[in-house]
Amino acid sequence: MANFFALLIDLLKLALPALVLVGGLYWLLQKHYEREDRLRAEQAQKKDTRNTEIITPIRLQAYERIVLLLERITPSNLLLRISPAGQTAAEYHRLLLSEIRNEFNHNMSQQVYMSEPAWQQVNHAREEVVKLLNKTFQDLPESARGTDLAKRVLETLLVNEQDPTAQAINTVKQEVRQTFGS
Repeated sequence: MANFFALLIDLLKLALPALVLVGGLYWLLQKHYEREDRLRAEQAQKKDTRNTEIITPIRLQAYERIVLLLERITPSNLLLRISPAGQTAAEYHRLLLSEIRNEFNHNMSQQVYMSEPAWQQVNHAREEVVKLLNKTFQDLPESARGTDLAKRVLETLLVNEQDPTAQAINTVKQEVRQTFGS
């Protein structure tokens, strides 16, 4: 039995330093991984902050551009900006539609920064302006001038008391307030 205890003590003498060494290595590795996790979390937070600092102004600019698009294709603004002077109604109609198409195509990429319902409202507003111009043009005689088309469009807006872009502008503004808390 004494031999057994002596053997056990010899084994402990050999194993104890190994256990201490393994325990120390485990503790060091655990501290290392904790530090790495903390550094990764800090870097992710910095990256999120950088993304917010970069993306937020870009998104706000996108919303601004969309509101500007809507304001520019609002029929009353469009008619003021593009003069019908010296043009037939057909020429003026083509020019107005071309301007709407160009404005829309120039700002189409902004949709990636807004919600799908907001973008659908913008698209719907554009379609409503085009419908208004098309219907008004179709109701004119062939000999009509560009000024006749402009006058009829404005009369139609006054009678309907509704701007085809107003709802989309309100939707975009509301989304900005909800998203950015302003």
